[in-house]
Amino acid sequence: MGTDQVKNCLFFCSTNIDQRELKKRCIDIDGEWKFIPLPCSGKVDIQYLTKAFESRADGVAVVTCKLGECRYLEGNLRARKRVQAVDSLLQEIGLGKGRIAAIQLGDGGLDQVIGELKDFSDRIKALSQEKRKAEMQTIVSGSSQASAITSHKESA
Repeated sequence: MGTDQVKNCLFFCSTNIDQRELKKRCIDIDGEWKFIPLPCSGKVDIQYLTKAFESRADGVAVVTCKLGECRYLEGNLRARKRVQAVDSLLQEIGLGKGRIAAIQLGDGGLDQVIGELKDFSDRIKALSQEKRKAEMQTIVSGSSQASAITSHKESA
């Protein structure tokens, strides 16, 4: 895996989305993808979403069925609320907002979902690059400070 390739985790409603077709269509999207089918997107739990980040995922997406067309009545609404809760949690712990998204299947079908997943992947890639730059600046400034301290001690 290259340094600029991101790891994404994709939870999706297998009632409305064909897993084989989804995997085939996601090949063109940058990054490494892990697919997790659910009988209903409402079955996704906050624990599952946070576990994906603990397992080194850079981004997590949840694809839900169309609003008002959930086989289990409100599963897509529950999934969206859980995604929002985890997004807030990520911001609170310092990872920032935007690393998780709920994508609703719309009239555009799988084409629309793939387009939104591409946008999501691009956003995650940009966030990951920003994080790496910040880490490198911290390392470089830490090295500079350590060198300054060492040279100060040597001159004393």
